[in-house]
Amino acid sequence: MEELYRQYSQIVFHFLYKRCNDPALAEDLMQEAFLKALERLDSYDHSCKLSTWLCQIAKHLLYQHWDKSRRVQLEELDESMQSRQDTEQTAMAKVELADVWDRLQALSPDARKTVELRVLGDLSFREIGDLLGKTENWARVTFYRAKLTLIQDS
Repeated sequence: MEELYRQYSQIVFHFLYKRCNDPALAEDLMQEAFLKALERLDSYDHSCKLSTWLCQIAKHLLYQHWDKSRRVQLEELDESMQSRQDTEQTAMAKVELADVWDRLQALSPDARKTVELRVLGDLSFREIGDLLGKTENWARVTFYRAKLTLIQDS
């Protein structure tokens, strides 16, 4: 195998280098090609020159490397786009929250308190009515009207 390496390594290296234009990658793939060739030496059927067979192994390794690189780049792009989308969604949510907050502040004090207790406090209409000294029905109607006002203003 050492003799094969000495005899064909430069041919395989130049073959790879012409295709990838990266000497470090060509060197790595050339070495890997010789390891693969050693594993598959019994499958060499002499139907082509040995240098051609070695270059074919190298070519397949290069294609595998490019496929893997593309997949990694696509995954990184996907992650980047997802991160950007998450950032945009967070920013939009903050803008919308600020808008809702402004509209909430424009409600009457009773309506604002009813919405806050219902949404933030997760209280029932009966509990809201009891807290504000009103009826359950009053709390229900006040919340409904406040909700309509908030929706119509958006």
